[in-house]
Amino acid sequence: MKRLLAANRGEIALRVMMTARKMGITTIAIYSDIDRDAPFVNFADEAYPLSGTSPTDTYLNQDKIFDLCRLHMIDAVHPGYGFLSENAVFAQRCEDHGISFIGPLASSISAMGDKAAAKRLMEEAGVPLVPGYHGDNQDIAALRQEAAKIGFPVLIKASAGGGGKGMRAVETSAEFEDSLQAAKREAQNAFGDDKVLLEKLILQPRHVEVQVFFDQKGNGVYLFDRDCSIQRRHQKVIEEAPAPNLSTETRKSMGEAALDCGRKIRYRGAGTVEFLLDEQENFYFMEMNTRLQVEHPVTELVTGQDLVEWQIRVARGEDLPLTQDQLKLSGHAVEVRLYAESPTNNFLPSIGRLTKVTFPEPHLRFNQPDHAADKFLRIDSGIATGCEISQHYDPMIAKVITWATDRRQAILHLAEQLKHTLITGVESNNGFLVKALEHSDFLDGKLSTKFITENEQDLLPDESVSLPLISTATALYWNRVASRLSSSRYEDHESSPWNSAELWSLYGTRSNAFEFWLNGKEINVRLTSPRTYSDSSGAFELSFEGHKCEIDYHILDDDTLATRVDGKLREYHYFIDNNQIVVFIDGHGVTIELPNDSSLVQHHGDHAEGTLTAPMGGTIIKVLCEEGQQVEKDQPLLVMEAMKMEHTIKAPDQGRVHKLLCKEKDTVSSQQLLIELQTLDEQEPSNNKQFGTTG
Repeated sequence: MKRLLAANRGEIALRVMMTARKMGITTIAIYSDIDRDAPFVNFADEAYPLSGTSPTDTYLNQDKIFDLCRLHMIDAVHPGYGFLSENAVFAQRCEDHGISFIGPLASSISAMGDKAAAKRLMEEAGVPLVPGYHGDNQDIAALRQEAAKIGFPVLIKASAGGGGKGMRAVETSAEFEDSLQAAKREAQNAFGDDKVLLEKLILQPRHVEVQVFFDQKGNGVYLFDRDCSIQRRHQKVIEEAPAPNLSTETRKSMGEAALDCGRKIRYRGAGTVEFLLDEQENFYFMEMNTRLQVEHPVTELVTGQDLVEWQIRVARGEDLPLTQDQLKLSGHAVEVRLYAESPTNNFLPSIGRLTKVTFPEPHLRFNQPDHAADKFLRIDSGIATGCEISQHYDPMIAKVITWATDRRQAILHLAEQLKHTLITGVESNNGFLVKALEHSDFLDGKLSTKFITENEQDLLPDESVSLPLISTATALYWNRVASRLSSSRYEDHESSPWNSAELWSLYGTRSNAFEFWLNGKEINVRLTSPRTYSDSSGAFELSFEGHKCEIDYHILDDDTLATRVDGKLREYHYFIDNNQIVVFIDGHGVTIELPNDSSLVQHHGDHAEGTLTAPMGGTIIKVLCEEGQQVEKDQPLLVMEAMKMEHTIKAPDQGRVHKLLCKEKDTVSSQQLLIELQTLDEQEPSNNKQFGTTG
């Protein structure tokens, strides 16, 4: 194995190539038009384009990939995760072309790829299963009948995939048909197969998975377990290893059951067996992922092993590096998935260019040291300042991982590091992650897949406009305005009062009113200053909505500001870009918009009332209304697909569809006008409000 292609993109392509290069293997990248200047492309020893932007034209285009393999004499392919990683046809074509596929055999991928068939195999192997229906009959009436037999609530799951796509929890029989149709559409879009299975929905379940490895001789080990219970829309948000509050007996039983799964299908390489765990520590097989998992770093950190290196060695025919008895757990690791998404807008992806990406120092990149330190930080990211979050690909910015000698220390260290992680240009879930990590239930290990749903209001960023925030915003705004004034010299003499940016007056203290916008809300403040201003500090009295306070501020460096508000000292990170200042509060970015011609038009100009716009870039897949139609509040009007997930746009109120400005299969951009809605008491849509909800 001399020339390895990372048939993927982003952080996992970079992760694979870093290990391969350390092993003396030439690394080769492929890239779409969007990814031409991405970090993984710049790192590779060789990089070749796949013309196009969509996954279908690029990273899923097997013919293009094999043409490049032939042309550049590639003898090994690592598929990463997602894309072609669990595609049995691709694995078989690699073998047919004499290329080492760094993953399991095509037969194993096929066996586990159909979730219903996999459950039947596991039943034969004696692995515990959740009660459900895994049959071939996909008739709606038959599936409804099976759901009634299981008993509501039930879970509908795409048979051919995972990652939360094609998955719906259904509480009652009345919801079943609509949920089934949506799950089937999503499964078809994501996996090209709309077949589903049904399972009993276990209340307060934990999601615990076991990492297994097999070599080509059939020898197998499990590298312990991970808890992935903290999820939203069935997609993992926080993962940790080992799973907390798990008895030694259960940990061993789950590991052995996971090995039974692998032996049943003659597995080789890295695989993950996922289980549901109830409150009595009964565990049930869910599925087996026949690839390296997104969350593999936490396993690496608690075992001290490089799992990509293990994969390459197994693919070369070598024995497993360690036996079961030689594998030991050390400390605790926690990982969060830092996404470009809006927690306050139903976690919809945030599309755009990253104007700043700063991670705390020191940190490791795709690596694990020896455990001499009591804690450390690792960042796995394929994104940097200037990169674009596109509607075509997953919006993950980074995996941020900490290791410490105990669980609580690892969690608190991670929360603290996220507070010093700065992301601008797009919204992120950074502040949400901080709140989740610091939540008392999470710290106490009270975990279930319902954690986010049950605590969502506690986890969302505080949108209230506090006096300390207004004070900080005003200090940054005034410093910026004053800096501009200072740079405009009216006289040549340095000592001239006309060269001062302070609020100075011949007649004593002077005050001035300022207007700016904070996360879209208009803010009016009055600033009074009897004291002088310098380039990095100042003092003033602030008046805001009847409140008055004394402010001292000092700019510590290019992205850190300290303020003392009525005696209390606070420190904030910030970032300035044109007429915007972003202030970071516990990792959550708050945007301050300064007045200029553009913002004045945006905030005070004429906008149609009752307009529904696209919450993000995507494709319209269903139009559920027509012009002139009367609609009720919360009635679904459009269904759009983005990031292979469906998003429903609903009527904000009772009214009539005045104009329908899109059709099925249209590709739309973020904030593009889709529908003009007329309320019942209006003749024409009027002025200045944005409507539309997503569900």
